[in-house]
Amino acid sequence: VRLLTAFGDDLYAQKIAASCGELGIDISQSPVIPEGHTSTYLFINDEKGDMLLAVSDMDIYRHLTPQLLSQRQKLLSGSQVLVIDTNIPAESIAYLAENCPVPIFADPVSTAKAVKLQPVLGRLHTLKPNRIEAELLSGVAITDEASLRAAADALLATGLHRVFISLGGDGVFAADRSGERVHLPVLPAEMVNTTGCGDAGMAAIAWAYLEGTGLEDTARAAMAAGAIAMESAETINPDMSARLLRRRAGFGEGVETP
Repeated sequence: VRLLTAFGDDLYAQKIAASCGELGIDISQSPVIPEGHTSTYLFINDEKGDMLLAVSDMDIYRHLTPQLLSQRQKLLSGSQVLVIDTNIPAESIAYLAENCPVPIFADPVSTAKAVKLQPVLGRLHTLKPNRIEAELLSGVAITDEASLRAAADALLATGLHRVFISLGGDGVFAADRSGERVHLPVLPAEMVNTTGCGDAGMAAIAWAYLEGTGLEDTARAAMAAGAIAMESAETINPDMSARLLRRRAGFGEGVETP
C-alpha cells in the first residue's frame, strides 16, 4: 500500500509516519508542507461508543493540486487500484479521473464534499456513499427498498461499475452494472467505537476487489470489516486481519483467493 497525502511539518506528522512505517505503508511520495498543519479529526462518542460530534481540519489537502499529482503520475498510473476521498480539491479529483487508467474507488466523505464527485461519477469504478450521500448524488430520495434500488440504478447509469450504499443499522445495499443487487443486514458486533467503521469498510472493498471477490462477498467483507472496527476502542482495531475478516464475513477458513 502506498499513501499519497500531505503532511505538515509537525509532531503529529512524525507520529503518523512512524505508524505507517510499522504497518509497511509507503509514504515516500507524500510532500511535507512547511508550516503546514497535518490533518486532524476530533470526534466525541456517546456512552455506547456511537459518534455524537466530529470536527475536522483538512485544509492542508489543498496542496494536493493537479500539478503535484502530475509529478507522481507514474505511481498513480501503475497502481492496481486507486482509493480517493473528497478532502482533496475538486480539480484534483477531476485530474485523477481523466488521467489515471486504473480502477478508482471513491468515498464521498460528507454531503458537503460529495458534490466534488458529481462531474466524474462515470469515470469511477466503485462508489461507497451513505444513504444521504447516495440521495444527493443520484437525485433520488431513499424512503424504501424500491427507491433504494432506483438510487443505485441512477448512479450506475452514469457509468459507475459498482455502488455500495451504507445504511447504518439497515446494513449495506450493493449493486453493479451486470444487474446484480444484494441487501445485507448488519453483522452482530459489540459497539465500542464506531469511528473508522466506514473507512474499514472501504478498505475491505478494495481488498476484496484485489482478491477477485464477487459483489455479494465484497459487501460481506465490508460489513465484517466495519464490525471488527466497531469492537475496538482504537480507530483501527489492532486485531484486523484478512484471516479474521474472512471468518467474520463467512468466507470460511479454507477459501482460496487469487
